[in-house]
Amino acid sequence: MKLKALLRQSSAIMLILSLPVLGGCAALDRIKQVGEQPALSSVDNPTARPGYKPVQMPMPTIQPAAYNANSLWRNGSRAFFKDQRAHQVGDILTVKVNFTDKANIANQTQRSRTNAEDSGIDNFFGRTKVPLINSAVPTRIFTADSNASSEGKGSVTRQEALTTNVAGVVTQVLPNGNLVIEGKQEIRVNFEVRELIVAGVVRPEDIESDNTIDSNKIAQARIAYGGRGQITDVQQPRYGQQVLDVLLPF
Repeated sequence: MKLKALLRQSSAIMLILSLPVLGGCAALDRIKQVGEQPALSSVDNPTARPGYKPVQMPMPTIQPAAYNANSLWRNGSRAFFKDQRAHQVGDILTVKVNFTDKANIANQTQRSRTNAEDSGIDNFFGRTKVPLINSAVPTRIFTADSNASSEGKGSVTRQEALTTNVAGVVTQVLPNGNLVIEGKQEIRVNFEVRELIVAGVVRPEDIESDNTIDSNKIAQARIAYGGRGQITDVQQPRYGQQVLDVLLPF
């Protein structure tokens, strides 16, 4: 246990000592971008990004395709005529993001406790004085009082809404036919870049005839909306303050 504590302390010390170096590199990058607009990310292949991992989910047993004699219909086919909806890697579909979240939570706790201890004697075998020492019998031998109280209140009020459209690309077709999609949109206004990222797994049946799909029909949905630039930079605390908020125990 002591060894683990020492390792944690040494790791924290090394992190604190490395902050000036990391901060200096970040500061140099920011100095180079003074007066410049934030650069947009390049359009690239999502599967070629560092850290990309194909999605793996439980799959049913693959059923072999069966064809009926003198019939144009194939068992297992989803449609008689071919449509233009996304169904293979590289196809594009539009995700209609409609996200609304509202929560109100309130908690209140009150607790109090009062203790009193009082012990003593009035006489010592009928005498008001203690023999031998000839002193008065103490009426109070032990007295203790304690009071404790605590009160806690907490409340959370959150309301978020996001309505927009973003085009996504099919990056993978799972063995059961479900599609893994990912879409990213960047909009730069003056010196601020707004980013919208949508990813998840969709069923081909949920894709509408106009090649769109609602975000609430995306399984394992990952929706991120944020930004970067001068406004976002001012709204964030400095890196030193963020590290101290993590390390300081009070």
